[in-house]
Amino acid sequence: MADLLVTGARLADLQGLTDVLIRDGVVHSVTTGATPDPAAEVVDADGRLLLPGLVEAHCHLDKTLFGREWVPHSAEDTLTDRIRTDRIRRTELGIPDPDAMAALVRAMSGHGTTSIRTHTDIDPEVGLRGVALVAELAARASGRVDIQQVAFPQHGLLGLAGTPDLLDAALRNGATVVGGLDPGAEGDAVAYLDVVFGLAERHAAMVDLHLHTGGQEGLAEVDLVIERTRALGLAGRVVLSHVYALGAAPEADARAVADRLAAAGVGVVTAAPYSYPVPDLRILSDAGVVVGCGHDGIRDLWGPYGTGDLLERACHVAYRSHFRRDEDIELVLEAATTGGRRLLGLPPAGVRPGDPADLVLVPARTPAEAVVTHPPGRTVIKAGRVVS
Repeated sequence: MADLLVTGARLADLQGLTDVLIRDGVVHSVTTGATPDPAAEVVDADGRLLLPGLVEAHCHLDKTLFGREWVPHSAEDTLTDRIRTDRIRRTELGIPDPDAMAALVRAMSGHGTTSIRTHTDIDPEVGLRGVALVAELAARASGRVDIQQVAFPQHGLLGLAGTPDLLDAALRNGATVVGGLDPGAEGDAVAYLDVVFGLAERHAAMVDLHLHTGGQEGLAEVDLVIERTRALGLAGRVVLSHVYALGAAPEADARAVADRLAAAGVGVVTAAPYSYPVPDLRILSDAGVVVGCGHDGIRDLWGPYGTGDLLERACHVAYRSHFRRDEDIELVLEAATTGGRRLLGLPPAGVRPGDPADLVLVPARTPAEAVVTHPPGRTVIKAGRVVS
């Protein structure tokens, strides 16, 4: 692979402009006046900000209608009805749709996303079809974006016969993460977590649970997950998405829960959907909790919104969090880049010698400006190669 030299780049932690030499897919040097191989490809950053590649830590590729003719949203605004509508209409609309999935991944990559975690529905009706289609897409997109699959029992686990066996099969056929949602919603949170964490142990898989339950019941579910994570030694391998109960908790309670999450090595992902409570990234950061950012659904039967631009979503998260100061806005960018990589179990990537060269050039002078304006005119580098 020929060298890639990015000249005149602006880095978040350095004054002035600098050159970044990339060799064999990793950052080789950060200096001024670098001397590349004569055959090197040169990219003139022209003062743009060079950031780590964006990491979409929570989406649902298999559900998307992206790029298709507009489908009016028909579900009521309750979790139960969105699940019901999803099950009823997906066959009628041909979901999972490989073309829509591919269109969304192209858009994500073009905006600067270099790694994706997607939650693929697993149930007796769809079987492993979504897993196979996402795996095929991941193979085609390799070199532009990495795609990691979560085997996700969206429509039920304990009460839907055959689903645990299908999750097991999915983890033997490409999925590397086992998912779940609201353990207490099916009547027995302990039994639910027995299945999820049992599968994680059996397959050496990571865990990603979506928690929508509010109040003390929701915080109790968080503590159940913390207990399992500690007991099984899964620090750094368990993620909680949404965690609305944490977002709505009084500050003292939120800080106590954040301390417990950090001690257990449990991460948090937020998409700040609609008006639901958003966990305070400042509290999580103070405690040392690793945080990621994602879209959740993008133009699907759960909701019609989303562009695939994670910088735009980061702006939404910052806005919903009432962040105005640069240092607070930068917490969201960290979640959308280095935090997301940590949660996905990927090696650190940034703009330091030895880092994998997953990078994006953004027409902005500071990280906060990049989030707030999320401007077009980006150049995307994956594994040391310009892909967009």
